[in-house]
Amino acid sequence: MSSAFRVPHLARLALAATWLAALALQPASADPLPARNGFPTQTVKFISPFPPGGGNDATARLVTTRLPEIMGQAAVVDNRGGAGGNIGAKTVAESKPDGYTVLTSQVSIMAVNPTLYASAGFDPIKNFIPITQINAAPLALVVDANSALKSFADLATKAKATPGKVTYATPGNGTLSHLVGVVLAKDNGIDMTHVPYKGAGPALTDLLGGQVDVLVTSTASVAGLVQNGKLRVLAVTSPRRIGVFAKSPTLEELGYAGARFEDWYGFFAPAGTPPERVAYLNEAIVRTLRLPEVTKLVNDGGSEVVANSSDAFAAQLKLDIDRWSRIVKLSGAKAD
Repeated sequence: MSSAFRVPHLARLALAATWLAALALQPASADPLPARNGFPTQTVKFISPFPPGGGNDATARLVTTRLPEIMGQAAVVDNRGGAGGNIGAKTVAESKPDGYTVLTSQVSIMAVNPTLYASAGFDPIKNFIPITQINAAPLALVVDANSALKSFADLATKAKATPGKVTYATPGNGTLSHLVGVVLAKDNGIDMTHVPYKGAGPALTDLLGGQVDVLVTSTASVAGLVQNGKLRVLAVTSPRRIGVFAKSPTLEELGYAGARFEDWYGFFAPAGTPPERVAYLNEAIVRTLRLPEVTKLVNDGGSEVVANSSDAFAAQLKLDIDRWSRIVKLSGAKAD
């Protein structure tokens, strides 16, 4: 494995390790939540549908580190990577609906994959019950700090003047980053060439090496490099400025149409899980997410804690499925 792939992977592992180390230094501060109707009485398993070290895994571990203080039972992360998250999602969809198996998912799995893949292996509405949305995170358009592109206006001007010459990197074909690039190009008359990579790490390596002009990726992937001055943010896709990106303009502020896009992580139970157990998990996880130390770590990573109700998350999921399925069809992206 080349260093171009190894170093970013180690950086992601470092993110998870940093989060867990920070929490380990914090004293217990959670209010215990008594068991209800005999639940829970055993370990709750959180399936992360990606390998260890990525954002999904790190987020699951961030929550499960503090969750036992609240529910009085152990919580563990079980990584089941493969097929863009579909394998782990299918595993939970087929699990016993007793509240002891939970999926740590994200918008790409639930709202993009069912259209992107010929057969994702699950139905996001029929096979799952939303527990709570963990966060909302924009995407960022970034360039190397030494790039001649100083603003999104510079990027748009150059792309219009030299159609197809400006290259934008993404973590892969059919990712949210790719789909956002498609929408921005179509809605604003910007002609750029998409360069897909096998993850944000290699894309970032080539951006810093001058092989591509701009990178569209999650704020979490670039927050550290933005803070230390290695990258310049041209714009973010959130409806408002947040966290370490507070100095970065949103595309909506800049007047560009169709520019509000947010990624999210969230927890799901298998369909058929008793409502009272879903309610218990919601309350326990929401309490965990609202611990000041947990909220700070999420915000420092370039997103905002949501911690909403099961019904509110279900409504958001339906909106996202409708929106992203249309965008996938527009892009023409396919995955096997």
